[in-house]
Amino acid sequence: MAKTGVDAVARALAILKAFGPERSAMTLTEIAEATDLYKSTVLRLAATLESDGFLVRGADRLFHPGPELWRLGALYQRGLDLGDLVRPTLHRLVEATGETASFYIADGDERICLYRVNSPRSVRHHLDEGQRLPIDRGAAGRVLTAYRDPASAEARKIRERGFYVSLGERDPEVAAAAVPVIDVQGKLRGALSVSAIRTRFDAEARKAAVDVLTNEAKALSGLLPAGER
Repeated sequence: MAKTGVDAVARALAILKAFGPERSAMTLTEIAEATDLYKSTVLRLAATLESDGFLVRGADRLFHPGPELWRLGALYQRGLDLGDLVRPTLHRLVEATGETASFYIADGDERICLYRVNSPRSVRHHLDEGQRLPIDRGAAGRVLTAYRDPASAEARKIRERGFYVSLGERDPEVAAAAVPVIDVQGKLRGALSVSAIRTRFDAEARKAAVDVLTNEAKALSGLLPAGER
């Protein structure tokens, strides 16, 4: 009996998770296809979700996320400390690469190192949280600049590529790779970066860093509430 209850909850949550920026409204058939559930199961669970405000069904018979999700989302945002989400990400980046990991935000002509976990290596790139750096140089700065309007040809290339690698741009001894962190509404929230001493950040290390940065940025983006810093 308990297992049935858990299964029902998991299926209901699968229905809610099927909605997203590109699927903000769905038919019964589309939900069934997105969740691999029978239409009869979707219809039964959707009726319960609708009665409790988690789903609404319009005159067009399309299902939409309901107001109860907005209420819970607002509670989540009020209790959120961005650092609680970013710091575990940075620790995983350091563990995966052995290098220093940072999260930057833009502030005018500068970028701010908002969160930082330094490499455990004795020879490393070291910065303190809160330090300001030029936004027009370095991997994180280039990524942050790429999402400003109007976008230059170089900025468009960075957006299409999804990352930027700098080799001695700001400091001749430092190399870095960075990727954007985009929230569910498509808004740039910051840049994740891995930085290292240039001599050991070879092509293999750069590729590995970009791969793990991309995966971690995607995971972090899914945790961020839209429009909050």
